[in-house]
Amino acid sequence: MPLRASKHGIRENLASFYEKDFFVWTQRTAELLRAGRFTEIDVEHAAEEIEGMGKRDLKEVNIRMQVLLMHLLKWLLQPDMRSSSWRSKIVAQRIEIEAVLRQSPSLRARLGPALPDNYVQAIRRALPETGLPKEQFPAECPFTLRKILDDDFLPE
Repeated sequence: MPLRASKHGIRENLASFYEKDFFVWTQRTAELLRAGRFTEIDVEHAAEEIEGMGKRDLKEVNIRMQVLLMHLLKWLLQPDMRSSSWRSKIVAQRIEIEAVLRQSPSLRARLGPALPDNYVQAIRRALPETGLPKEQFPAECPFTLRKILDDDFLPE
């Protein structure tokens, strides 16, 4: 959907679509980029969206790590409740984490520094699911990052 020039110019019109119709804004911005018409691009919103895409990937990998850690903790602390369903959830989180890391390999370097916080959040997630007291969870993450991401690892 081409935009027409007005007294305020194409750029201002494109910026107004950012709020009115985000889909139109994305399609028109992509069209302008491909055509090399950089001066017509709504630069501020484009930069904001590109930055946001990276943040979304980082957030996704951290949330998936928290869920994976929660399931590993449940596996470790509730051996009598282990099931193929639990194992399937562990496998699924590892697959999804690897998918994000394949697309954004630089995020792998952020997993180690984020592990302590992700572990704390995993405990918060696990408490209501397990009904276990907080004191029963190890104070620090008992798993290395390598083990967490290892398809063959299940804590015993």
